[in-house]
Amino acid sequence: FTALAVSREVQRRSGLAIRNVIRQLRPLRSATITANGATQTIPPQIDADRQAIIDALTTRNLRH
Repeated sequence: FTALAVSREVQRRSGLAIRNVIRQLRPLRSATITANGATQTIPPQIDADRQAIIDALTTRNLRH
């Protein structure tokens, strides 16, 4: 039941089926590189469409 509730909330917030959300966001990955004792993390480059999905899912939205 929890998975169904999460799926419905993702669809409500983003307007997309959870399968499509996963397909859109899966390629976004950061990279961490360590050289000579220094570590650098490079965040993913996020286009406007994917950022809109992330914003819809992470913005606190109290509408029901």
